[in-house]
Amino acid sequence: MPRNSYYQGPLSDHFDGTRFFLKGVTRDKTREELWRWRTRGKRARWPQHAPGGFDFPPERVQGGALRVSFIGHASVLIQTQGLNILIDPVWSKRASPVAFAGPKRVNAPGIALENLPPLDAVLVSHNHYDHMDLATLSKLAKAHAPRVLVPLGNDAILRRHDPHIVAEAHDWGARVPLSGVCAVHFLPANHWSARTLSDRRMALWCAFVIETPAGSIYHIADTGWGNGAIFSDARMRFPDLRLAILPIGAYEPRWFMSDNHIDPEEAVRIFQMCGARHAMAHHWGTFQLTDEPLDEPPRRLRQALEAAGVARDRFRALKPGEAWEVGA
Repeated sequence: MPRNSYYQGPLSDHFDGTRFFLKGVTRDKTREELWRWRTRGKRARWPQHAPGGFDFPPERVQGGALRVSFIGHASVLIQTQGLNILIDPVWSKRASPVAFAGPKRVNAPGIALENLPPLDAVLVSHNHYDHMDLATLSKLAKAHAPRVLVPLGNDAILRRHDPHIVAEAHDWGARVPLSGVCAVHFLPANHWSARTLSDRRMALWCAFVIETPAGSIYHIADTGWGNGAIFSDARMRFPDLRLAILPIGAYEPRWFMSDNHIDPEEAVRIFQMCGARHAMAHHWGTFQLTDEPLDEPPRRLRQALEAAGVARDRFRALKPGEAWEVGA
């Protein structure tokens, strides 16, 4: 059995001593499946530039007000209860292990690094390159010295890269206080992890729920539908979800992507299943990771909302640089 160099901990219902998994759901893709997609897929052509705008967030948002800024792809700034929480920050030009190849961003980050407010916490959902950007995390550590909260094993990756990154690792089910009134919970997602060809599922991945007195925020970075159980479980644990931040992109071809990435129709199903009052889309329109056209996810989201009888303004797809002051 290969050695896990990120995490050595007790066996659990989702860790076998080497790799993490979600029981009854996790399935690794084979090399043959990957080859079939890469050689037979019909990849849409994205534009080289799809400009967004630029947000200049306030220093703090107090009390029950909730301001969410879409930076691009999976990067989101949440401001509420006097806290500034940044999720999956990626400011690099490519979501790749190298600077000269790999998916290149087609729009600038919606907030310039120098325009970020003081950061209290950075949440990193998993170690894929479009979510864990080591260069950005080092810059944030130098400028803000925030707490960086990650699932098990990912702290080892961050420490090896930069010991100045103050990383805390937690398991599914953990509740971590952020202030006297807010906390972040670590929840399962139907996904996986890897930084190299030899470390598949050796670090944990997660979704987050940010608990606040004015309602909770459910952020799913990457997930497949699976059997749907994790979404109904989230509703049972957190019946007062004010906002769900849900991925709507990187879903084609479905035969290959459905285990790990939802499509817009499934995002609407999750919105309804988890019982959130509002939803915001992410994970689309910045890095071309899969085959669908750049503008297809929000178009299909609008169609899915109409088919489900859900008002369009309840589930919004912002462009980079747009912010939303979410209602109660």
